[in-house]
Amino acid sequence: MADHYNQLVGGGHGGGGSPERAGGSEGIKEQDRLLPIANVGRIMKQILPPNAKVSKEAKETMQECVSEFISFVTGEASDKCHKEKRKTVNGDDVCWAFSALGFDDYVDPMRRYLLKFRELEGDRAAAAASSRGGGMPPDGGSHASGSGAGTGGASGGHFMFDALDRSDNSNAGGSRHF
Repeated sequence: MADHYNQLVGGGHGGGGSPERAGGSEGIKEQDRLLPIANVGRIMKQILPPNAKVSKEAKETMQECVSEFISFVTGEASDKCHKEKRKTVNGDDVCWAFSALGFDDYVDPMRRYLLKFRELEGDRAAAAASSRGGGMPPDGGSHASGSGAGTGGASGGHFMFDALDRSDNSNAGGSRHF
């Protein structure tokens, strides 16, 4: 399980060498291995009260954890694609990897997110086609997004979905922006 993940991280950390290396002979730079810390900090602050602060150490720790988690899940999905002789990892592969790795609680929220994302992409494609004079898509424009998908700033590169909401958070509006 997760053979690709072990190749990416070189079997773990502490392989000697410079801190810019992730271990192993591939020489992956740390900046290429980790999510941008500004993005991690922004996501962390979204769940916290407005006056809360997040230390640099907390951001760096979370940056390491989420980057490792993403590599682990993506590696499993990539292994599946490799065995099936496919080159592209898709959202369904990621959902499968969550399940295969025992992250069953993530599967349903990710499937809902994926469905809403695909609906939003269908709406964007239809809008682009109509702006080019292409008219309606072949299916008659049945990609109507519902339950708030893409509302509140989707055109600015942020998605708002209720699929990943937690009822115990005190965020106004209750929706998460991604």
